[in-house]
Amino acid sequence: MSAPPPAPASPAPLVSVVVATDRGGPHLAEALASVRDQTYPRIECVLVDDGSADPAALRAITDAFDGVVVHRQSNAGVSVARNEGVRHTSGELLVFLDDDDRWHPERVARQVAALAARPDAVVAYCGMRTVDELGHELVPADQRPVRDAHDVLRRGTGIILPNVMIRRATFLRVGGFHPAFRRAQDLDLVLKAALEGPFAFVPETLVDYRHHPGNNTRRHRELARSIDHVVRLHRWNARERGRTDLVADHTVSLAANGRFAAWSAARAARRRLAGPVGAVAVGAAVGELAWALRFAPGAPVSWLRRRLGA
Repeated sequence: MSAPPPAPASPAPLVSVVVATDRGGPHLAEALASVRDQTYPRIECVLVDDGSADPAALRAITDAFDGVVVHRQSNAGVSVARNEGVRHTSGELLVFLDDDDRWHPERVARQVAALAARPDAVVAYCGMRTVDELGHELVPADQRPVRDAHDVLRRGTGIILPNVMIRRATFLRVGGFHPAFRRAQDLDLVLKAALEGPFAFVPETLVDYRHHPGNNTRRHRELARSIDHVVRLHRWNARERGRTDLVADHTVSLAANGRFAAWSAARAARRRLAGPVGAVAVGAAVGELAWALRFAPGAPVSWLRRRLGA
């Protein structure tokens, strides 16, 4: 009797890419090109036009890329737009692309392989560097492996939406993006996912995160306040459930955000004083430092403790 034929190999999982934008912007074509140029064979791409002022101009960009499906809606914020994008996809794995970032060609393939090797992992994240408007490196990738959920909650390494791939089942189980959050919504998603299972790390630098004048993360006061709000909500939830270990993790995270706020304000103050120094510039610089002292009065002590290894 002849041997039975080998079972057919399981098809590679479909990866759904969701782009949410309310502007298009000068880097959107490069972002979409980086999706087109992926070595991984099974990708679908949905772009949600979240009430852009010039939808025709946006379509002129997206129409240059075969397979990009566009859904237009009234402006509802990035969290709602991304959730809507997911609703129009069917992939087992989800990746979110900002309209000004770009991927290296092996990004999707490497993260799919990482999740295939770790069936228990709910998220894969990779190395991510910061580049300027022209794509030149500003800050090299510094991500490192996390041991467990505590490492993720303490935010000791950069795990944010641009370098994350998440299983659809996990995304749906945690409720996706909170529709009320317009900033730090990716942090909320990561913190929720950390309690669902392990994270797999891909050490290669596979994502370019773009830093430029139009980037929302340069609004450091709003970002620091948003992070503070999200982390405090998660800490409250942990306290209500009696998870004192998680409360401690979120307290460490809040201290880190305070240091970030103080550093960002100091950098903004230096920029104010970099040009002609007049009363307006000095007043603006003092205002930045005063805000940092109000927002994070413990930041100097926290920074010193870290420096001393306490």
